[in-house]
Parts: sequence; C-alpha cells; structure tokens
Amino acid sequence: MTDSTITMIGLLLFAYLIGSLSSAILLSKLMGFTDPRTDGSNNPGATNVLRIAGKKAAFITLAGDCLKGLIPVLLAHWLVDDGFVVALTGFSAFLGHCFPLYFGFKGGKGVATAIAVSVGFEWMIGVIIIVIWLLFARVFKISSLAAIIAFTTLPVLIYWREASAMTTAVFTMMSIILIWRHKSNIQRLLQGDET
Repeated sequence: MTDSTITMIGLLLFAYLIGSLSSAILLSKLMGFTDPRTDGSNNPGATNVLRIAGKKAAFITLAGDCLKGLIPVLLAHWLVDDGFVVALTGFSAFLGHCFPLYFGFKGGKGVATAIAVSVGFEWMIGVIIIVIWLLFARVFKISSLAAIIAFTTLPVLIYWREASAMTTAVFTMMSIILIWRHKSNIQRLLQGDET
C-alpha cells in the first residue's frame, strides 16, 4: 500500500469520524435542552435547535456543523494535491453528519456541513452557494427550499471551476443525498404546508 493510499484512507476515516460528532445532540446534553431528535422537526440540526433552544444554541450548533465539514477539507488540501481526494474527504465528513457512527446512523440533513465542505474545497463556490441560499431564504422565508435550490446548482458550479467529471460526481452525490434527506420538506412544499 502506497503512502498516498494510506493518507487518503486516513483522511476519509478522520472526516467520517469527526463528521459523526453531532453538534446538536452533544449540545442538548451539555446545555440541558430537549434532544432535537425527539422534538420539533426531530432533526438534529441548527434550524431545529433554534426552534427548541433559541439563537445561542442554534449558533453554536451551526458553528460546530460547519467546522466538522471545513476542518477535514482544509487538512486534505494541506496533505494532498488532488482535488478528487479533497472532494472525497469532504463527502466523508458530510456522510458522517447524515449517518453518524455514534448516534445510530441517524443524523441531520447536512446543509451547514455541506456548505462548509464547499467553502473549504473552493471558497468562491462556497460563497456562491451561501449567496443563493440567503437570497432564496430571504425571498421565500423557507430554509429547506433555499437549501434545495442552492444544492441543485452545486454540481454545475463544481464543474465550472474544476472541469473534472470525477470531482463533479462526488459533489453531485452529496447534493442528491442532501436533497433526498429533505424529502419530507419537499412533500410539505408541494402541499403548501412547509413552514
């Protein structure tokens, strides 16, 4: 096994394990508010924590979810000169958030982590995704719709900047999983019941 293969495997494992640390669940234990998996939308993410515990807890949750996407990607950039490996590392952190090892593989929808992965991978793409999300969230006042629209554009942006089919495929998979995890939101949007 070559050094580059060992480095890649190490990065993917590290990213998944750090991604599996659920900021919302850990914070609910530290701050003493209701487990977000059993209250509100039952989603361990910053939006649900905002509903349950307020702005301070939501901000800390958001920061934690962003850091666990950003740190592995920056580390990968530092250790390897291969955009595909960096993209896989970010994808592993995202998978950890969505399917956390420590919490029965039941995690959040991954929006904050995926945004942080995008910023870490290519800051310009990350900024565009954030702007799209903010714009649609401000216009429609629906966070889930803003996330779905923003991540529909992500693979196009990645291909525009990277022109790599393999790297684009990784981010396409991340976008598909993120949108799929919003399926209940999509159903409510179609019915006109989404808050």
